[in-house]
Amino acid sequence: MTINTLENEYKKLVDLLGDEILKLNNKSFFITGATGLVASYLVDFIMWYNTAYSQNIYVYAVSSKLEKLQKRFKANKNLCFIEQNLNEPLKKKYEADYIIHAASNAHPLAFSKDPVGTMKTNLTGTMNLLEMIKDTAACFLYISTGEIYGNNADKPFTEDDFGMIDSKLVRSCYPESKRAAETLCMSYNHQYNIKANILRLCYVYGAAITNENSRADAQFLRNALNGEKIIMKSEGLQKRTYCYVADAVYAMLYVILYSKDSQVYNVANPNSIASIREYAETLSELAEVSLQFEIPDEIEKQGYSKPLDSILDASKLMDLGWQPQYDLKTGLSHTLMIKKEEKHV
Repeated sequence: MTINTLENEYKKLVDLLGDEILKLNNKSFFITGATGLVASYLVDFIMWYNTAYSQNIYVYAVSSKLEKLQKRFKANKNLCFIEQNLNEPLKKKYEADYIIHAASNAHPLAFSKDPVGTMKTNLTGTMNLLEMIKDTAACFLYISTGEIYGNNADKPFTEDDFGMIDSKLVRSCYPESKRAAETLCMSYNHQYNIKANILRLCYVYGAAITNENSRADAQFLRNALNGEKIIMKSEGLQKRTYCYVADAVYAMLYVILYSKDSQVYNVANPNSIASIREYAETLSELAEVSLQFEIPDEIEKQGYSKPLDSILDASKLMDLGWQPQYDLKTGLSHTLMIKKEEKHV
C-alpha cells in the first residue's frame, strides 16, 4: 500500500480543528499569494477537504500571473483563478467571507532587486484589500513576519516586543512595510470595525518551496530535494525558529475559527529552534547529500540581514489551543517524503 504523506497531514489537520471546521461549509476564501508555499498548501487542503468530506468551500485564488495559478492547481468547480496586481485597483469587488493576504516578496534577492515593489505589495496591496471589505462582514487575516521585531535582545520575541530596524537600509523595505501594513489592519479595525487578525510567521518550510525563494534555508531545501550538495555561505550560527507548512496552515485556520478579532499571534514551533547550520546538517543527513561552504557574492550580501538570532515565542497562540505537530526533523522528513511520492504519481 502506498503511503500518502500529504493526505495523512490533511486528515490530521481536520482532526486538530475539531467540529469548528464545519462552520466553513458554504463559506468562501479570497487568498492572495495563492501559489506561494503557505497559501498553496491551504488551497490544496480546502480542495481536498471539499471532496473528502462532501463540503462546499469556495476559493478565489489570487496571483499576479494567471499562468502560475493554472500551472500550480488543477481546475475545480470550487476554485476560481484571479489574475490581479494588488498594487493596482482591484478589477472588481469580490464577495468572500475570509480574506487571507499572503502575497508578498519574502526573500532576500527580491528585497535587493525590487525594494519598491516589495513595499507596494505590503502597503498598497493591503490597503486595496481592506478597502474592498470595509463595508462588509468579511474577516481579514494578514500574514506578516517575525522580521518586524527588528533587533532586540537575545531572547524570544513575544507579540508585545519591538526592536530597532534601520530604515536607511534597502533590506528594511520588507520588515518596515510589513510593520506599516499591520498598523493599517488595526487602523481599519478601529475606524471601520473590520474583523482583522495578524499572524507573524517564523521561517516556514515545506515541499512546495518556490524556485524564486532565495532564503538560505529554501536554497538548502531545493538542493536536498534535487539530490544536490547543500552549500552554506556563512558559518550559520544564528538561531531561528522554524515551522513546517502544515503547522502554519493549521495556525491560520485555527485563528480564523477560534480567535477573537484584533489579535496578533506569533507562529513558531518551540521544538524547532535551530541554527542555520543545524538546519542544514539535519537536512543533509535526512536527504543523504553532502554539505559544503562558499563565500557569497556582493548582490547576495545586500539581501542578507545581519546574523542575529530570530526566535519567536508562540505561547499566546498555544494558549489559544494551537499545538504544532511537526518538529524540525519530522517536518523535513515529511518534506522529502512528499517530494519522493510526487515523483511516483
